[in-house]
Amino acid sequence: MTPEAKLEALGLTLPPVSAPIGSYVTCKRQGDLLYLSGAGPIVQGEVLYHGKVGAEITPDVGYEAAKVSALNLIAALKAELGDLSKVKSIVKLLGLVACADGFYGQPGVINGASDLLFEVFGEKGRHARSAIGVFSLPMNIPVEIEMIVEVQA
Repeated sequence: MTPEAKLEALGLTLPPVSAPIGSYVTCKRQGDLLYLSGAGPIVQGEVLYHGKVGAEITPDVGYEAAKVSALNLIAALKAELGDLSKVKSIVKLLGLVACADGFYGQPGVINGASDLLFEVFGEKGRHARSAIGVFSLPMNIPVEIEMIVEVQA
C-alpha cells in the first residue's frame, strides 16, 4: 500500500503547505537527503493548538499537536517529491516541545509525530529522534518538528 493510500485509510488529508514565516525555505535537498524546516500545528494559516504542555494544554493534546505537525511535514514532502513512495527512509526528527517548568514528558508528546510516520511509511518511517523541552515557540505553538528524509535520487 502506498503512503498516500495509507493516509486515506487513516482518514487523513494532507493540508496545503504553509509558506515560511521567516527568511528560510520549507525544504532543502542535499544529494539524497531532504532537510525539512520546522513545522507546527498550523493549517491554512490557523494555529490549531496554543500554549505550553503541562500548563495550558495536556500531554494528550500535545501528542495531537505533534501529529498535525508531522502531517504538515508529510505535505511538504509530497509537494517536493510529487510521490511519497520516493521516500526511502525517515532518518531523523527533532521535536521541540514548549512546556511548563517541571514537565518531563517530551518524548511522549513527540510520539504523536513518530507514531504517524510509522503508520504512513511503515519500517521506512522508523527514525532517530530528539525530543527537547523549550521555554517558548513561535506563535505560542506547543510543538515544532523538523525532519531529515532520505529519498530516491
